[in-house]
Amino acid sequence: MPLRLGAARQPRIPKGAEYDVVIVGGGPAGLSAAIYTTRFLMSTIVVSKDVGGQLNLTNWVDDYPGMGGLEASKLVEAFKKHAEMFNAEIVTGVEVKNVERGEDGVFRITGSRGLDLKAKSVILAVGSQRRKLGVPGEAELAGRGVSYCSVCDAPLFKGKDAVVVVGGGDAAFEGAVLLSGYVKKVYLVHRRRGFRAKPFLVEEAKSKDNIEMVLDSVVTEIIGDGKVEAVRVRNRVTGEETVLKADGIFIEIGSEPPREFFERIGLEVDSAGNVIVDEWMRTSVDGIFAAGDCTSMWPSFRQVVTAASMGAVAAYSAYNYLQEKGLYKPKPLTGLKV
Repeated sequence: MPLRLGAARQPRIPKGAEYDVVIVGGGPAGLSAAIYTTRFLMSTIVVSKDVGGQLNLTNWVDDYPGMGGLEASKLVEAFKKHAEMFNAEIVTGVEVKNVERGEDGVFRITGSRGLDLKAKSVILAVGSQRRKLGVPGEAELAGRGVSYCSVCDAPLFKGKDAVVVVGGGDAAFEGAVLLSGYVKKVYLVHRRRGFRAKPFLVEEAKSKDNIEMVLDSVVTEIIGDGKVEAVRVRNRVTGEETVLKADGIFIEIGSEPPREFFERIGLEVDSAGNVIVDEWMRTSVDGIFAAGDCTSMWPSFRQVVTAASMGAVAAYSAYNYLQEKGLYKPKPLTGLKV
């Protein structure tokens, strides 16, 4: 399993403390936001279940500028150290349950482990949880051939014999077509014969000689010793089981943003449950900003680089918000960690 940085460290939660900004989420978007808010001399705390977010589901990063072929855990650690360099506080093992504005205009953020903070502004970078198959071998081989992002990880499989793509939507078909240029054989497994994907994507996949459709079928097991070696598939109509030899499996069955959480704190969401933001990462609630995979921005292109860029923009917007409201009081930068 990939290393989940920060999961073991349980820093003290400064109950009742007030910050210029509380950042909820410790993935690339949240850590990028923290780098920028602290550079704007805003008192900053990041609260999150873990550090790394979706990067914890992979072992390698091959598409972040200047960091090609880097272990994901090392990239996460670099993000974390950069944020801490400018004195951002990072608290892990915490789940935020509620964000509400008080009569004084200051937000109160509460959650598990007695979390109770105040903030002049809030940046939500809580991500979107990839749907999983829930089959034997999936968790054990996550990041070792099990991937949830074809666009992210396809180049890592260049020259491999075969991979499996699971799903029937746009992401699955886009992934299958992309992977067909890297590997010798792509099996596209879908539980029905019909597809949700756009017709032109379906036709493009069908035109590829090395893409084989495995329809009316579901994955029942991912097989491998330390890495993916094969995938067991059962036909839902005949009951027949087949073992497909494969070097990897790409699970493209969608993701689930925390819609209930967003709606509970009064944020507008789109039809998929993503929090709606404008080009400056502003939400429908003044003073609350959002960044990364949980937003309505670029929903079909979830990347580390786009999450990081949204985090930076959200930080800039939070800084401007504090200035406009007359709340900006720069925190002196002391003890720079270089």
